[in-house]
Amino acid sequence: MKKFAIVVDADAEHDLEEIAVYIAEHDSIERAIHVTTKIEQTLATLAAFPNRGAHPKELIDYGNRDFREVSFKPYRILYRVLPKEIVNVVLIADGRRDMRTLLARRLLGA
Repeated sequence: MKKFAIVVDADAEHDLEEIAVYIAEHDSIERAIHVTTKIEQTLATLAAFPNRGAHPKELIDYGNRDFREVSFKPYRILYRVLPKEIVNVVLIADGRRDMRTLLARRLLGA
């Protein structure tokens, strides 16, 4: 079985840091560590099964099927499967946010 490299871009890395800080400030450091660990474990599963994620419905509405997503609820992890066995993680966000606007702004430049 092929193993894909997981590449987390700077924006997605920043997203994860913001999530951890928010949880640490509003809940506990232990909970922040737990959530970030689970998100990182979810990312790691993409190395073996990169195409398992669904296409985000908000992007399908724009006719875009370049991205896929997996989740550690309520967090959504958006990524692209690139040539040469690379999974590029582009966004990690709380799915309760206005995802349509966030995705349009971040991924589609709208």
